[in-house]
Amino acid sequence: MGTESRRRVRDPDLTVLPCDGARHRGVHPARLARLAQVAGEAFVELLAVLAPVECVCCGSEDSALCGTCARRLRLLCTRPFRAEGQAPALLTVHGDVILPVVAGGHYRDELAQALLSFKHLGQGRLASVLAPALGKAIRSAVGDRADICLVPVPSSNAAFRRRGFSPVHLLLGRLRCLNALPGLHVADALKKAPGFGIRSSGNRGAGNGQKGLGRGERARRVRDSMTVRLLRKGSLEGKPCVIVDDVLTTGATLAEAARAIAAAGGVVCGAVVLAATRPPAGSDLPTDGLDAATSTDSNKK
Repeated sequence: MGTESRRRVRDPDLTVLPCDGARHRGVHPARLARLAQVAGEAFVELLAVLAPVECVCCGSEDSALCGTCARRLRLLCTRPFRAEGQAPALLTVHGDVILPVVAGGHYRDELAQALLSFKHLGQGRLASVLAPALGKAIRSAVGDRADICLVPVPSSNAAFRRRGFSPVHLLLGRLRCLNALPGLHVADALKKAPGFGIRSSGNRGAGNGQKGLGRGERARRVRDSMTVRLLRKGSLEGKPCVIVDDVLTTGATLAEAARAIAAAGGVVCGAVVLAATRPPAGSDLPTDGLDAATSTDSNKK
């Protein structure tokens, strides 16, 4: 046999072609994710240069609330407590409770500073830390009940124009977006009574709030200041309601909100606040929730 006849002929069907790997028609998702991450980090660094951000509590750079201060804030809100004992407007002359209140934490240190910055200094990003604390207080108050209407206390018209938002509504809206209050209904039913800002302005002006006012002056200033929206009156009738506010001081605002809700037929079970000032001795014990039996007294008020 010749040389050519002895040569092995390779079957073309068994030939392995070099593989360059699959090619994507577009950009791979992982590559897009890396690109977005790099772009995000660069944007944050640019913002830090153009608009420096400092921790509202300790002043450290590059964060509205640093990790250490955020942890301290969460520690202040780990054990919600019953706080109506330090609010004179929520107690009878004999010391009986008119309206039970659950507070998320003590109004001091990092919680107070963060809440003030959130409300008055435009630090809206702090809602990511404050909203979970409020949500924890709400769950501690209502337990597993799913038939509760959460009624936020409205900001005054002057405060809303100054801030551009209502703090309580914003925090509840964030909790609702996170689905942190399953089964609970947020009823934006309260509003400031027409003409109340003009009637209450006096020498201080309607936009100055109640800071620095005494117990009697606070009570007089908020009396008949709230009403239920016309289209919401029927929705509250016979429904168990829990009022939600940011800070508890004398309790005059919560008492006025309870009066307006009860006048519309709602059953006021109690209130929840993010923070309470001057907690009494022994009040920092974990709460067992709101006592629904006190709703009768609230409706009488």
